[in-house]
Amino acid sequence: MNKRLAGGLIGLFIFVTLFLAANVALSADVAVAPRPELTTQIMVVMGVLLFAILLFIFEWVRVDVVGIMMMVILPLLGLVTPKQAISGLSSNAVVSIIAVIIIGAGLDKTGVMNILARQIIKLAGKSETRIMALIAATVGLISSFMQNIGAAALFMPAASRISKQLGVPISRILMPMGFCAIIGGCITLVGSSPLILLNDLMESWWNNNMSLLGGKAFEPFGLFTVTPMGLALLAAGILYFALLGRWILPAKEAKDTGLMSKQVESLYSIRVGKRPFELEVPQDWKPKTIDELNFRPEYRATIVGIFKPKNKKLVLSPIREDVIEPGDDVAVFGRQEDVERAAREMGWHLKDDLEFFAEMLSPNNCGIVEAVIPPNSKLVGTTLRELHFRKTFGVNPIALNKGGKIIRRNISKMKLKAGDGILLLGPWEKFHFLKKKGILLFTEDLKGELMRPEKALPAVACLVLALVLALGFHVQLSIALLTGALGMVLLRVMSIDEAYQSVDWMTVFLLGGLIPLGLAFETTGAARYIATSIIHTMGQVTPFMLLLIIGLLTSFFTLVASNVGATVLLVPLSMNMALQAGADPRMAALVVGIAASNTFVLPTHQVNALIMRPGGYKTIDYVRAGTGMTIIYLVVMMAMLYFFYGISS
Repeated sequence: MNKRLAGGLIGLFIFVTLFLAANVALSADVAVAPRPELTTQIMVVMGVLLFAILLFIFEWVRVDVVGIMMMVILPLLGLVTPKQAISGLSSNAVVSIIAVIIIGAGLDKTGVMNILARQIIKLAGKSETRIMALIAATVGLISSFMQNIGAAALFMPAASRISKQLGVPISRILMPMGFCAIIGGCITLVGSSPLILLNDLMESWWNNNMSLLGGKAFEPFGLFTVTPMGLALLAAGILYFALLGRWILPAKEAKDTGLMSKQVESLYSIRVGKRPFELEVPQDWKPKTIDELNFRPEYRATIVGIFKPKNKKLVLSPIREDVIEPGDDVAVFGRQEDVERAAREMGWHLKDDLEFFAEMLSPNNCGIVEAVIPPNSKLVGTTLRELHFRKTFGVNPIALNKGGKIIRRNISKMKLKAGDGILLLGPWEKFHFLKKKGILLFTEDLKGELMRPEKALPAVACLVLALVLALGFHVQLSIALLTGALGMVLLRVMSIDEAYQSVDWMTVFLLGGLIPLGLAFETTGAARYIATSIIHTMGQVTPFMLLLIIGLLTSFFTLVASNVGATVLLVPLSMNMALQAGADPRMAALVVGIAASNTFVLPTHQVNALIMRPGGYKTIDYVRAGTGMTIIYLVVMMAMLYFFYGISS
């Protein structure tokens, strides 16, 4: 589907809606509120909405610029007040996003997300489909008791780490995760804002229409009334991406997952190789130290790690006194032909891929960088062996660059001079430590960051505090999450500057502009005008068909207005319609609450906006994947109403 076709479909949908709203006659079969007058303000806000959608589709400007444009255009046209125009930046949703991103960054910085990523990889292996399904299912279930935006934001660091470690494009993970986070809010009555409001809205309508209901007492929905529906929708979403993901998700190449940057690779790879290999030592091997093996001089390759299967001990940057024993696995960096010769002559088994070293030697945790010795460095005039370089700094010297000549043999015995380059392999945190020492100057920016595992418990405590405040004491979500984010700073999990840097401000301004657009859609009467006009056209319908129409109507409104606004508007309207059609008003309200999460076609939902930049998505990607998801959502919802909730056709 190309951009013009997508834009045409959305434009056609809006045109048909407006046509119906403006031209159909009032049906006498349905007693609902009279249709509001089609005012100039309603027509203008429709034009602004169409303009925003076209900007999204054709990408004439960046998406955050669209948000800023809405904050400027809407008050200039008199559709909202200036205060309302910028209210999105201080809204509960936007502040919650900022806070939860900071909490997620703190958890990532302390290694908590590394542990989570490790467990997911252990369960899912290297299968892209299994990884996607496991992450999506986990986030979906967490969203059943936590706001979906929070669940998605918390898992983004783990998804990013898994993407880098396994070479799976992040675009293949984040959209299924985001969609399932939205769907997961339908598993319990506290999982999404529309469902949280549902019982209150229903009770208010019920009390106002008691005479028409024959004095029947109101029965609120229980916490798990929606659980069968939510689980079915979540399973359908995961199955949708598992079967069709390769066609509907962006077909982007995985980012470079090598340990070297392009710059370092172009300079060194021909002489030293590009990647590490894993070799298994046979059981009949006679134990030898690395020094006794004389491995680097003989094979021009470097042993960079040893795994001891007996005690599950993994040693990165082994020293020359370390012993290689029968059954050990050894990580070696060098040219493939050199490593193959070493394996052949020593009788070691060369594995097809990294196994025990897959995580430790992934680009997410480890890298190969070039560093230059400055004139004032304590390395000048010494050798790597004299400094016990590996033992002291925890990184592997791979090669020396002396005056443009790359040397691999006997580099530990060579006198170092100012200006010499050293090619190093090791964990990112070790490189950050070396940079702080000032004895080496790195030729490029270091990836990764200095981890703070000692702050893991305080970081988790901040998350738990935020959840307890929100779920246990019913503190407003933004305040609860801000408390957790503030705790991260006060407990020195991260600095305030690091907290600011972790926030994706593009997402903030995108949402800040979309919120007043939804507000204008509601306050001008445009939402009520379209809803009541469509209702007036239906005539007498069956209960099943009525609920389908309500589901379609709600799904449209959640794309262009807030899901809360759509719910507040449509719950009383739908219950009135159900009463006149002889259907259960409670089921009509339930359909509104569930369908308010059917918002996948545009990046207007908070979760969709959150993942847009990290996933590298464009609006067309949401149209492509979201169209099918929207249809499946409606089909599964109606099927569950028919077979599980007993709604007849």
